[in-house]
Amino acid sequence: MNSSGVRYRVVVADHHVLFRQGLKHILQALEDLEIVGEAGDGLKVLELVRESLPDMVILDISMPGLGGIEATRKIKAIDSHVKVLIVTMHNSFEYLNFAIRAGASGYLLKEDGDTELFSAIKTIRQGGVYISPILSVELAAILAEGSYKGESIDPEPLTLRETEVLKHIAEGETNREIAVSLCMSIHTVQHHRGNIMRKLNLRRMADLVRYAIRKGYA
Repeated sequence: MNSSGVRYRVVVADHHVLFRQGLKHILQALEDLEIVGEAGDGLKVLELVRESLPDMVILDISMPGLGGIEATRKIKAIDSHVKVLIVTMHNSFEYLNFAIRAGASGYLLKEDGDTELFSAIKTIRQGGVYISPILSVELAAILAEGSYKGESIDPEPLTLRETEVLKHIAEGETNREIAVSLCMSIHTVQHHRGNIMRKLNLRRMADLVRYAIRKGYA
């Protein structure tokens, strides 16, 4: 425990129960840390932040109800002093970029969790920003560029169903997961995805993800 005897209060959020329980088990090794709540969806995270007043929230990007990027923005709006550590499977420039811009203090890949979690928490507690080692080069590119320069898009309006599919894409769901969430076939999801790409005049999946996050769908 730290010299003041005050424990560092943490909320853990991930929609996979087994991963969430495993994360809690690992965190129990830190004697000066206290888990004050856990959640399986983004809206519950916001409730816990208001009720528990944590020092840090550890959460995934792909969360039902409210995606991790938008949850990060709202957490920082509730209390700017709360630190956010994103723990995710998404190894991409787009998600890293928008997570940091949303106010996250750390971006840890799940594949690095068993070796880097404690380092990430320590760095953030000391006022720093932590990024998984294999993504540090992309972070340097973000800082050097200053802002992401994408093409101006004047899209054809999306249908309500296409917007729903886009939101799930932004939250990192696969075609199969989207099909289950929206009660449709994988073929229908693929059809909607193709229409979305055509209407937005996008060719790469990375561009679609970036557009969705920028528009607040995640």
